[in-house]
Amino acid sequence: MIRTRIAVMTLAMLSVTVIDACRHKAPEVAPTPVVTRDTSAEAAARAAAERRRADSIAAARAAEAQRRRADSIAAARAAADRDAAAMANVRNTLIAVVHFDLDQADLRSDATAALDAKIPILQANPTVTLRIAGHTDERGSDEYNLALGQRRAAAAKRYLVEHGIAESRLETISYGEERPVAQGHDEDAWAQNRRAEFEITAGGQTLKRP
Repeated sequence: MIRTRIAVMTLAMLSVTVIDACRHKAPEVAPTPVVTRDTSAEAAARAAAERRRADSIAAARAAEAQRRRADSIAAARAAADRDAAAMANVRNTLIAVVHFDLDQADLRSDATAALDAKIPILQANPTVTLRIAGHTDERGSDEYNLALGQRRAAAAKRYLVEHGIAESRLETISYGEERPVAQGHDEDAWAQNRRAEFEITAGGQTLKRP
């Protein structure tokens, strides 16, 4: 009986001790959060990378702007070259020579084709005037060749007038055999000299394409 009481008392004391220990248990401490901060080296590296990126973008934009300027300049030059070539073609068409057969003032098919090419240009440029000069080869007298040259110039003028070009815009002159373009004394040279030439006497500075 005595042993039983001792055991009960011992058990009670242990329980009280455990309860008391639980009451006085040290409170748990929350872990201190770790704050990660950039070092000055890391911040400098990141800033340098950002500058490189910004510089790269700026360089790309500048290169693109320069490319566009170059393309614009090239396009303008190409357009100017095309216009200059077109104007040269217009002028060359207006002054293209027509040729004649021996002792003839009749227009050949190649001559009428050359005159047909002039007509739309003259129509598109109403201020342009022409001088038509008739020429011959060296054979025949001076008087005969002057008259033949005049008939050749008149034939070219008459064709243009008949196709709508005002007579007042066209004048004629004859040089006969005086101004050969070929100095030989054979059929090849003579064929080149039997001709009518065209000179722009007004309006040539502002030619337009038809």
